[in-house]
This record gives sequence, C-alpha cells and structure tokens, in this order.
Amino acid sequence: MSDNYDIVIAGGGMVGVSLALQLGAVLPPQISIVLIEGASIPVDQQISAPDYHPSFDARSTALSYSSRLIYEQMQVWEALQEWLCAIESIHVSNRGRFGSTLLKAGDHSWEALGYVVENAWLGRALIHQLHEQGRVEVRSPAMVVRATPAGAGVILQLDSDQANIKTGLLLVADGVGSQLREQLGVTVKKKNYQQHAVVANIASTEPHRGCAYERFTDEGPLALLPLLPAGGGEHRSALVWTLAPEKARHMCSCSPAEFLQALQVRFGYRLGRMLKVGERHEYPLALVQSHEQVRQGVVVMGNAAHALHPVAGQGFNLALRDVAELARVLASGVAEGLPPGDLAMLQRYQSRQQSDQDRTIRFSDQVPALFMHRDPLLGLGRDLALAGLDLTPALKREFVRYAAGVAPMEGRVNG
Repeated sequence: MSDNYDIVIAGGGMVGVSLALQLGAVLPPQISIVLIEGASIPVDQQISAPDYHPSFDARSTALSYSSRLIYEQMQVWEALQEWLCAIESIHVSNRGRFGSTLLKAGDHSWEALGYVVENAWLGRALIHQLHEQGRVEVRSPAMVVRATPAGAGVILQLDSDQANIKTGLLLVADGVGSQLREQLGVTVKKKNYQQHAVVANIASTEPHRGCAYERFTDEGPLALLPLLPAGGGEHRSALVWTLAPEKARHMCSCSPAEFLQALQVRFGYRLGRMLKVGERHEYPLALVQSHEQVRQGVVVMGNAAHALHPVAGQGFNLALRDVAELARVLASGVAEGLPPGDLAMLQRYQSRQQSDQDRTIRFSDQVPALFMHRDPLLGLGRDLALAGLDLTPALKREFVRYAAGVAPMEGRVNG
C-alpha cells in the first residue's frame, strides 16, 4: 500500500462511498484515491440476494429524481431497482386548515417523483459497486485522527500503527459530528430547532399506493413515506414526526397503543387505521453549517458540511449533488493539468454549488417555521399558497422540479 495519494476520502458512509464511486468513474487512472473508514467495510457480496427480505424496522432514505440520475452515472441504480419504492405522488397538507395540494409524477412525464430505499440495501449496493469498480483503494478499519497542512497538501495520521499518509486533497466526509473537521479548526454555525424527530416504521390497514404524505402541524411537520411491504406483507410507511423534546421522548417510551392513537389523531385516516409501530428512535434537530467548505487541499462534504432539518428529505440528496459537482470540477481541473488540491479549483466547486446549497438550506430551514407560525393572516396566506399550486400548473411544475432537485442540477448531470 502506498503512503502517498492524490486524494484521500475520510469517512466511508453513504456519502463517502458515493464520493469514491463518482471520483473513480470520472478521474483518470493515474490519480490515486483511497477511502479510509473506521468501521470494517465488508468484503464484496453478490448483489443478488434471494434470501433478503425487507425488514419491518429497517431505516430508509428518500432519493430524489436528481439522485437517481447521479446513481445511474455511478452504475448503482440498476442494483437498487428491486428494492426501491417509488414515490408516485406527494400530498401536502396543513392540519386543521383548508390548504392542500397533490403533486403527481404523471403530470411531469416522470415515472416517480422520488424513491425510498432501505439503508441496508443502499449501502450493500454502493459497497458492491465499489469492489466491482476496483478503482479506489480501501483501508478499513482505520481512521484519520489528525490532518496537518504541509505545503500544497496535507499529512494525515491514522489511529493505527500505519505510517503517516500524505495527500494532495483530503475530503472530510465523517458526519455531522466530524472530529476531523474540528481538529482542522473548521468551525460551524449551529441553529438548534428545540425539536426532536421521532422516526419509526408504521403498518396501516390501507396501502399507500406510492403516495408520500407531508403534513404540517402546529407542533412541526409529520411525514409518512411509502415503503415496500415487509416480509409479513404489512403495508409499511416510514414516519418522521417532529415534536417538542419532552413529547418526543414520551412518544418513544409510551406503549405502542398510545403511540398509534396519538399518531392517528395527528395524521388522520388517509392510510386507514394505524396497526403497528416498529422500533422508535428520536434525535435532536439542528441546522449545522460549516463556516468553511474548502481550503487548500481540503474539502468538507456531506453532513460535515451541512446537516439539515429532515423536512422534504433534502439533506442526503443535496450531499449527492455536491458529490456530482465536485467530481465534475475535479475532472475538468485535472484535465487542465491542475493538482486535485488546487485552491482556485476547489473554490470554483464551492462557487458553482453555493446557490443550490443556499436554496436547499433556506427551504429546509424556513418551511417548518412558516407552518408552525400561529398568526391567522399568515395562516390564510399559507392555505392560499398551497391551494394556489393546484390552480397554477406552471408554478406547481417548478415547485416539483425544485423539490426533486432537478432544477439546479439537470443541465450539469446530463451535460
């Protein structure tokens, strides 16, 4: 194994492996890349798994239409096909108010507005493709514990007895609580929402028919995303329920019957009766933004760069658009003879992606607060705006393109 690499990716989660795949696909073979992950990345397994069945309690990720385009480029999408649940429509409503709208994929000549996939299967497909591609070296379990600028590059110290690594470009992708980001002295701006998200899978008497529900309440947004049926055939939906911290803790500890009754009251009967709730988890919500995303020889990526409110499920999809744009800029710069860590080139990436990040972060930050505001005139305006989407096809079309991540990305992905 070499101790000198052009690019080091620190963090082998879904963003880190996606980075490895995209860079491996677009950069010339003489550019050396290594992925370093603290957990043990499994050896390759056959992607076809006849013994695999969706788990009732499995955690899932919503992928936007733009993420589909990116994963098609990585040759990952085909492996996901069997385990995707298509979002064919999205019903947006405001509890206790008249405003609502229904967004349909068919109205835009798309087969789906997005897709929901179990994290276990998404991770399996990504790791399979990483081994199949064979382009990027993998070191795991290993962790970068210190990064020291050295000339135009960075010297990395690992937590094992291995020799230090020198790299021209360090990609920090070790999550929202990134210790490496902190060790580099990159500070963050944090906005605590004073809310927690309760996540769980729900079984209902009625099938979802590919419809995702985004319901705004005075406590915060409540989303139910369509899932494939579990092994027992239950109609499954993935719940993300935003609540005050004390109530969220209670909802995670109360009896299943009490939980389902409270959820039924807040959501209604569009999915019939709520029959079953799986494992419940809650976590605090905050907007976390890195004050710096690029330095000479360093780029902060994924949740280490920006962690968002879960409304509309934009966080991971934004991270994937960042991955695609960084890869495009690096490929162009390397073709011009620039080293991967060139600061001007990395600043070009940030400049090109900044408007997408700003729009997405602003949307995820402001929409929950807008719907929780109790001012009656503002409430009327919200209702009229939701109802107006159904009355204004052009506005509705642009809203859907924006929510799907296509508006800021379509030209870049296809170009």
